[in-house]
Amino acid sequence: MTVVETDRIAMADDNAKSLDAWFELIERMVPEGIKAEVVEGAVSMVPQRNVHWQIIRRILYALDDRFSRDVLAMTDVRIDFPGYQNGFCPDMAKFRDGAGVDEEGRWRHEDVEFIAEVISRGTRMNDYGPKKATYAEAGVPVYLIADPYQGRCHVYTNPKDGEYLTEARSDFGDDVDLTGTIIDLTLKTAEFPRD
Repeated sequence: MTVVETDRIAMADDNAKSLDAWFELIERMVPEGIKAEVVEGAVSMVPQRNVHWQIIRRILYALDDRFSRDVLAMTDVRIDFPGYQNGFCPDMAKFRDGAGVDEEGRWRHEDVEFIAEVISRGTRMNDYGPKKATYAEAGVPVYLIADPYQGRCHVYTNPKDGEYLTEARSDFGDDVDLTGTIIDLTLKTAEFPRD
């Protein structure tokens, strides 16, 4: 049992070092306005579009209205998640009260209560695929995907054994009912732009 735990710690350390190297390179080479993250060891880059940011901003406003302007919510901040080289930069992440950065200055995935991703054409498969599976594996209680191409929101809750047991869908224009979840709010989507 000790060998397995030691191997897991060593693997996590190796992942962090490798991700550090990727993000150092990304910081030097990727211009502002381009979102870059590492998903299963592959660097993914996409420009931040107006539609994308307008949706993120409305989600942040809803969190501010529910929790106050001091809500611990971040956009595009690196969070290392379980699995092989998963350095995600979620469009929106809300952390539990009292959360803080680790000794490396990074936010911990264990402190994440809510993640929202806004779909981009180039990264949609990541958001619906490996990122969704990784968020479930990490135990993120609420994962929201806002898809301006479909004009729909997908909400995933109840993570267990690496998958979300519950999915709900709402069209843009309908309220997204997040009451009864850890963030306990109703997200208005009437102003969410479509692409």
